[in-house]
Amino acid sequence: MLAAVLQSIQEELAPYQAKLVAVSKTYPKEMLQAAYECGQRDFGENRVQEIVEKAEALPKDIVWHFIGHLQTNKVKYIAPFVNLIHAVDSFKLLKEIDKRAAANDRIINVLLQFKIAEEDSKYGYDAADIFSMLDELPWQKLQHVRIVGVMGMATFTEDKEQVDQEFSQLKIYFDRLKATYFENEPSFKEISMGMSGDYPLALEHGSTMVRIGSKIFGHRG
Repeated sequence: MLAAVLQSIQEELAPYQAKLVAVSKTYPKEMLQAAYECGQRDFGENRVQEIVEKAEALPKDIVWHFIGHLQTNKVKYIAPFVNLIHAVDSFKLLKEIDKRAAANDRIINVLLQFKIAEEDSKYGYDAADIFSMLDELPWQKLQHVRIVGVMGMATFTEDKEQVDQEFSQLKIYFDRLKATYFENEPSFKEISMGMSGDYPLALEHGSTMVRIGSKIFGHRG
């Protein structure tokens, strides 16, 4: 059953050349192991303690994505192994990731999280703050962090027109960043948007990475 679900999603993503991040937060390690045995390698977690425990227990070739709101004082725990941090929403956090990556002799890939949803509960930069940060020089001096794209979460709503508009806005932000700041950076190519309920729409708007949990593992209790 799990293998069939994963295969079905991969077939949907294939025409878009998009990556599947299996959102495994709150699910037991055994379920991740089962997905791993079906060929899944990218997993997303949103709690530091949980991702650390799972990384220690599960196969070492898993590609770990941290997809939740990350506090600066917790970066040190994931810096030794995390592959991509999706939700960078302040320059303070960017600097801390750079510092902890340097301590581990690594370069950590990150995404800038734009606030595209109307919900106050969603984190993320206001667009003006991101462009303001990138217009200044300090971020360019960071040697151990690599900005590889953007991330956003649409409003949780049945209004497809609103979600469509929000995804469209994130793609516009990505294109502007690419043209203005990262034109000569081939690594700046990722748009992380779309979850179990809205990823087909996200793919239509250029998503390169979808974060899917309940569709793979079942609804959380």
